[in-house]
Amino acid sequence: MSLTEHLDLRGGAVCWPDPASDLPVASPPADLVDVAIVGAGVMGAMLAERISGQGRSVVVLDRRPPAWGATAASTALVMWGADTPLSHLGRTLGAAEAARRWRCVYAAVADLDERIRRLALDCGWRARPEVYLAGTLLDEEGLQAEAKTRQAAGLPSRFLGSKALAERFGLPPRAGLISDLAFEVDPVALTLGLLKCAVGRGAKLIWPADVVAVASHEAGVSLTLADGRAVLARQAVLATGYEAARAYLPPAFELGSSFAIASAPGLAPLWRENALIWEASDPYLYARTTRDGRVIIGGADEDFADAERRDALLDAKRQTLTAQSGDLLGREGVVAECTWAATFGSSPAGLPAI
Repeated sequence: MSLTEHLDLRGGAVCWPDPASDLPVASPPADLVDVAIVGAGVMGAMLAERISGQGRSVVVLDRRPPAWGATAASTALVMWGADTPLSHLGRTLGAAEAARRWRCVYAAVADLDERIRRLALDCGWRARPEVYLAGTLLDEEGLQAEAKTRQAAGLPSRFLGSKALAERFGLPPRAGLISDLAFEVDPVALTLGLLKCAVGRGAKLIWPADVVAVASHEAGVSLTLADGRAVLARQAVLATGYEAARAYLPPAFELGSSFAIASAPGLAPLWRENALIWEASDPYLYARTTRDGRVIIGGADEDFADAERRDALLDAKRQTLTAQSGDLLGREGVVAECTWAATFGSSPAGLPAI
């Protein structure tokens, strides 16, 4: 039995540049390393950079080239707000615990911002205002209550009425929350940049390397590859994203499918401040721009992850997202140059699974 699931993570054509890089491919180290990281996507790269920066020896393994699994399908709106509103989460977890969890995510985004700036990564990392529009989960009155809940938790969100929001951002009149500390990024460039930092400190990258088993031993763990090779490490981290190691993950965390379109470069700006836009709805529509002026529209989620069934919907979802983008932005719908589908995960509280 495989350690992690083997999935077809995406279909169609993504808008990010091909992740060609000069990252060297290493052979499995003969000696014990401090940390072995399974997964060379954005999360594995973040961990490799952080841990190598602590002076520890690191090896990163992936069955694919770095950044070319689900990371390449990400639309990469970096926001600390969760899909489940804080005011709703407080009803099930209690206000104090819900606020604590949201503050943890806020602190993580702030830390990532500081780290990317310090490393001077060329990855299109730009601060943008986040616009969270009234929808089926929170209407105007609900957004006002959500703003007060966030402010009580020390989080930087403020309510803006429909007229004021339309005037500021050039969008159709709809009430919303405006939040600070949100960012756009090229997820592939970010991943490769972080890995290059780690490699510069001596980290090793091995691919293709399909880890099929992890076993504890006296000194740490051994990771067995499909070709029979092995890596010995004091600790192992499974950063395998949506190809989950199900033995370690509660069944409440589920997989689904999401869809996105991107315009040709140079279309943006279509609204002011290139804000990150999404809706207080389930499912929700969202929009962002890229550093080469594309407009990305995403959403139209489905609650299944079957790749063949998902990819068969690409043309229909392109038409849906095009039409919905016109309603969202108050203008003619975005014409897609790229259309893609991807696996994504959901959790009961809309928060990260660790």
